[in-house]
Amino acid sequence: MNLADPLMLAYHDEEWGVPVHDDRKTFEFLVLEGAQAGLSWSTILNKRENYRRAFANFDPKNVAAFDGRTVKKLLANPGIVRNRRKVESAVSNARAFLEVQDEYGDFDSYIWSFVSGEPIRNRWKSLSQIPVTSPEARKMSADLVKRGFKFVGPTICYSHMQAVGMVNDHLVECFRYSELCRQDQADCES
Repeated sequence: MNLADPLMLAYHDEEWGVPVHDDRKTFEFLVLEGAQAGLSWSTILNKRENYRRAFANFDPKNVAAFDGRTVKKLLANPGIVRNRRKVESAVSNARAFLEVQDEYGDFDSYIWSFVSGEPIRNRWKSLSQIPVTSPEARKMSADLVKRGFKFVGPTICYSHMQAVGMVNDHLVECFRYSELCRQDQADCES
């Protein structure tokens, strides 16, 4: 994460690793993480406001209703990543997202079940220790794929877990590590 970039710094300091329990925000990160595949996160952060406008402020019900004409307009929008598979996956993922909401009452209950409802608090001392996936991310990926989601491989799922605070991968010496532990009322010293 390039913390010299003000947008990345703000994301690190204010969002990354903060537990999210809001379905719309969770859907936003699913769309953005899928769009990021093969690209840098800073590219996606720089396009985030464009994504909000293009994808109905990440309302999964609205996105699920996008038709071929809407997809065609999105593919002409220079403010987002104009990859047909990624755009179409956002629409089909919205439909699958709604099915999970119907089954579980909300998406939050479903997605947090992969970490038993509590953030995983790692104790990394260097960036080289942070993995790109985990057993939980692989399990999440497999289940999402089974439910029809796309662009949800284990690496994307792990990035999603980091983004929505299902895992705290801030380095232990980072001020955000201890702040998030206090926010969770967790003892991260043990």
